[in-house]
Formats: sequence, structure tokens, C-alpha cells
Amino acid sequence: MRRLSGSDARCAAGGSSLPLLLGGGSNRIVRSSLIMGSLLAVLQGGGLSVSADDWPQWRGPLRDGVWRETGIADRFEGGQLPIRWRVAIKPGYAGPAVAEGRVFVTDRDRDKHTERVLCLDVGTGQLLWRHEYACTYGVSYDSGPRATPTVRDAKVYTLGAMGHLFCLDACDGRILWTKDCVKDYRAPVPVWGFASAPLVDGERLIALIGGADTAAVVVFHKDTGREIWRSLSAREIGYCPPVIIEAGGTRQLIVWMPEELCSLDPHSGEVHWRQPFHCESGLSIATPITDGHRLFVSTFYNGPLMLRLAATRSAATVLWKGESDSELDTEKVHCLMSTPWLKDGYLYAVGGYGALRCLDAETGARVWETYQPTGNDRWWNAFLIPCGDRVFIANEQGELITARLSPKGYEELSRARLIEPTNRVRRRDVVWSHPAFANRHVFARNDKAIVCASLETAASQPGR
Repeated sequence: MRRLSGSDARCAAGGSSLPLLLGGGSNRIVRSSLIMGSLLAVLQGGGLSVSADDWPQWRGPLRDGVWRETGIADRFEGGQLPIRWRVAIKPGYAGPAVAEGRVFVTDRDRDKHTERVLCLDVGTGQLLWRHEYACTYGVSYDSGPRATPTVRDAKVYTLGAMGHLFCLDACDGRILWTKDCVKDYRAPVPVWGFASAPLVDGERLIALIGGADTAAVVVFHKDTGREIWRSLSAREIGYCPPVIIEAGGTRQLIVWMPEELCSLDPHSGEVHWRQPFHCESGLSIATPITDGHRLFVSTFYNGPLMLRLAATRSAATVLWKGESDSELDTEKVHCLMSTPWLKDGYLYAVGGYGALRCLDAETGARVWETYQPTGNDRWWNAFLIPCGDRVFIANEQGELITARLSPKGYEELSRARLIEPTNRVRRRDVVWSHPAFANRHVFARNDKAIVCASLETAASQPGR
């Protein structure tokens, strides 16, 4: 079994020293992330700088949900996953982030009325530090924080359910700067809490604040918290994390809020284009996806919207959209939390009642559907994580599935229980937090624990 590297003796950018905590007593130094980080920064035009083995933010290194490591198993021997460690935590919906030899996860202590940011050693699960702050909840589904932490340059950025935004030193948890969306920007708390994971782009930290005075989107200097720009006004901001795409020869910041889909200049906040698209109950949740010429979003009641992106300028037009505003009459796909996957002209997505569907990306026509990896009930959820020629599917039953998805259909390779469903929703227990995939391992949490399981092939293990 491959030995996970723990926290390095140095927190790279900060230069601080901490005891070396390595699983199994290994003395191997954590591999530097600087070279790969620089390469990714070039590819993203100054975006997130990370190791290829890290999962440092919502949906991974490039925020596209793709796991690019090799040496990953297709099948689980005996239907079992080798659990490396399991650590007790408190409730929360936020998935973990893995970076620089550490695991970052947030939770809520109901008894103390606090939210917590936990930093664990990646190799052992040992607690390295904890940041805890007072936070009285006033949101529906109050299990805990929603937004996955974002890690960059030995700093970790967290957004709590009630709008507490922190920049913490990833080495020791010290507060470097903080904002309160409600007090500082007069932002109303969304019905289901603040959920949009912040995005680092160069020196900028991009956050959906929802404040007054054109402060729906606010960009801060990632190191100091100084406001750089603000843009857009919105009655509500929804729950969708911002993303940056390349289209029309331009880097575009895509922000999806319940009344419109917007493209902004990430440097200035200038609006490139706006596309009206009403989402009933404010349910803009699933992350927008693109293949470079098309941009897709989908919501639970009002269904999908596919835009055609202009080839030589920053512009978009409607290619097709759903014709139903019913949660039951879903002729295409009505997503709730699950972000679709767009590949080779086909769209794969889990709808709000659990059906995994394949659509023709150009027309929206349904090619096939199956309930095999999921189930059939309201708000049923599963996350799709492509890796090589197959897809990992983390369903709400706490199972991890490997399958091949193509226009020909769904081919399941293997499945195993990863973690127990513990959150009670509509007479069933669920896992609604997105796992992290890093160092050939998977990291998943429920309302009681976070686990680390190996997904590497035998051939990729040392000595094989």
C-alpha cells in the first residue's frame, strides 16, 4: 500500500516550521508542489497553483471535477475499500480540501453554537490545528457549513453558512484576515445558507457576497483582504460557486445567480454578457460546465439552459433550454446539487429525482437514462468525477462506484461502501458532501466522521 505523505516540515509559502507527522513513520519528504503549481498557473493564466496530486478546492485543482492522477483502480477488490484512517468530526455539508500534506474540513458544534475549521495530517488524520468561532444558525438544513475550503500558498479560505469569510494561515490556523458578509456588506443570509466556495485567481479571492451597493460579487486581495472590485446587484445570490472559463479568446468569470447567468472580466468586474434565466426558489446550485464552445447550467424546477459561446469574442446565445417548469415533468434533465459532465458532444447528469441521463449536447435530446447507480426519490443526489476512461460516482448512500459512461449506455465496473449515510432527509439517511480525490486516495465525510481510503492499483504501490 502506498504511504501517504503527511504535513511537511515547512508550510511552503509561509516558511513556518511544524513537527513532521508522517503516516507509518516514513521520513520521506513531501514532494514539492512549486513546479507543477507554476505549470498550472501558466495554463490558467495566473490561476490556482497546486500540486497535481492535490484537491485544494471545490471540484479539484482546475475546479472542473476531473481527477487527473494515474495508477487508480478500476475495480474494488471484494467490493471493499482499504480505509487508511477515520477521524471523528461534527456535522456539516462541506466537502474536504486536500493540499500541501493536509486535509481541511469544516463542521458545526451545535451544543456550543460554533463553526470550526479543522486541519488534519493527510497521512494519519491527526488533528494539527482547529479554528473555532461563534456562529448562531438561522438557516434551513442546519447541519453545518456548506462551502468546501479553498487552499492556496499556505493559506486556507473558508466561508461559513452564516457568511463568515476567513483567510487562515494553513500552517497554524492563525487568522490573517476576515470578513462578515452580513455585517460588512449588509447581505441577507440565503434560505439554505452561504454555500459558494471562494475562488482564487492570481492575487484575487473571488466571493459571492450578495451585499448591497452592487456587491453581489466582491473580489479581495487574497493576502490582505483589501477589496479590489465589486460588481452586480442581485435580490439573491443562490448557492453556485463561481468559475473561470476560457472562451472567445478571453478568460471569463462565470457567475450563476437565480435570475441570470453572467460573464465578468475577472480583473475588473466589467460585465461581458448577461443571460436571464429564472431559478425558482433561488436554486442555482450545480456548477456551470463548459467544453469551450458551450456553457451549461441546470436547476431543479426550471430545468436546463445550454448557451453557445462565441468563438472570437466574449458573447453567448441560447442554444437550447428546457421547456418544463415542473420538478416531475423533466424531458431533459433538472439537476439539483449534482454538477453534470460534458464530454465529446454528450452531457451526463443526475437529475433531482436520481435519474442518471445522457443528453445530446447540441440538441438536448435524451439518449438514455438509468437509476442503477442512484435511486428514485425527490432530491436524490450523486456526484460524477471523471478519471481517465471511467467515472467515479459518489452517491448519497455513501457508495463509491466506478463506471464507464458513453452514448451507448451505463457500464458499471465496481462499487463499494465508502462512508455511512448519517444525515436524515425525507425519511432517508444521506451523504450530501462532495469527496476529495488526491494522492490516489479518496477523502469523504459525513455528519460523524471523515475517512481516507486508498484507490491506487497494486502496480502503482512502492515495491510492486
